Amino acid sequence: MKTGDSDDGRDCGKPSKQVRETQHDHGQEESLPIEPRDRWCWVERSVWTKRMLDTLERGVKGDKWYSLIDKVYSPLNLRSACERVARNRGAAGVDRQSIAQFNRHVDDHLAKLHDELKNGHYVPCDVLRRWIDKPGSKDKRPLGIPTVRDRVVQTAVRNVMEPIFEHRFHDRSFGFRPGRGCRDALREVDRLLKAGHTWVVDADIKGYFDSIPHNALLQRVEEQISDGRILKLIGQFLKQGIMDEMRRWVPEEGTPQGAVISPLLSNIYHDPLDKQMSEHGYEMIRYADDFIILCRDEQQAQHALAEVGQWMEANKLQLHPEKTRLVDATQRGGFDFLGYHFERGMKWPRKKSEKKLKDTIRRLTRRQNGTSLQSIITDINPVLRGWFGYFKHSFWNVFPGIDGWIRMRLRSLLRKRLGGKGRGRGIDHQRWPNAFFEQLGLYSTTKAHVRLANPMR
Repeated sequence: MKTGDSDDGRDCGKPSKQVRETQHDHGQEESLPIEPRDRWCWVERSVWTKRMLDTLERGVKGDKWYSLIDKVYSPLNLRSACERVARNRGAAGVDRQSIAQFNRHVDDHLAKLHDELKNGHYVPCDVLRRWIDKPGSKDKRPLGIPTVRDRVVQTAVRNVMEPIFEHRFHDRSFGFRPGRGCRDALREVDRLLKAGHTWVVDADIKGYFDSIPHNALLQRVEEQISDGRILKLIGQFLKQGIMDEMRRWVPEEGTPQGAVISPLLSNIYHDPLDKQMSEHGYEMIRYADDFIILCRDEQQAQHALAEVGQWMEANKLQLHPEKTRLVDATQRGGFDFLGYHFERGMKWPRKKSEKKLKDTIRRLTRRQNGTSLQSIITDINPVLRGWFGYFKHSFWNVFPGIDGWIRMRLRSLLRKRLGGKGRGRGIDHQRWPNAFFEQLGLYSTTKAHVRLANPMR
């Protein structure tokens, strides 16, 4: 199940037409002109005007922001937050109210949220917990689904808070940050490996999102924000009740995965480690709670691991004892990071990533599938294009195997339709040669990789 409210990037376009018209009607201060290279292109323009951004760049008195709650309950900010929640779609929460139902009376809902936030009467609902499959594992991971109204409020709060902290986050943090993502982190890993940082601390934090201590997290927020009503809202989000299979409980620690505000709060809590490791000369690359430290030799890697362990203990977190290890990336074995496996100067999709692709293709190519082969290929192609778009920098021999396996699935389906049994093999390769599927437009990752390596061909 997808809530869809924890987006990585941010829209770098203009506010919605309705927001722009309202700004003009109210004579609001003109927003900062949007340019492609503007580092603040993603901010909520109804909140972060040119004057606000200039203040952010210069620094505020006392290094803290005081009066911000009025920016949260601003009708323009709430409207923009609602539009973002609608774009991200997502499931209904404990009140069973869908986004479509919320939007039928959106003006009334937003007016009520404005009044509740302005008067200090807003109280968030419980969070609905669902358990979703963990790729490549029999375990499941918890996903928290706030109500639509609470997602709107959390988005409005994030619109106000995020630039304040983003301004100071370390450059080696890539997860859930505007204008950054997995590809940026992977490029940096490639660069460091090629530069000789081949001893790797492959770290795993045990239950990070469920373990962040509330008081310590609030103290980190308070280092930048002193508006008591904002801090109260954050405290309310952290203490939202959890409805898990008809059982209700209130968390004493952690921030629920799936909540709009959670990725920002997790980055706020982790940022001191990013900076500490950098100050001590370690090359740490982090994406949310997933991070590695690339070192020049084993001794440096041991020191880095010891320092991380001390920080974790001091901050009430724990490294997973079985999943945290030191790796020499020049030898067999290697390490996994953000879907890739790195080993001996090469990289390819990790086993879980390849399994996830094959599971998706299996669902689309069941032998009981009664649709036309052309229709099946039409459904497969976007999956393959997206997968290749992410894994296109893998070692070349990955792609022929993927393409051959997919054609085998299609031959097996066609064999079934002729009354045969088992996998496509033998004469099936003559009945339906590779060229047959090419003529039907089946996407070839092998050819896409050749085109990528030889763009002039």
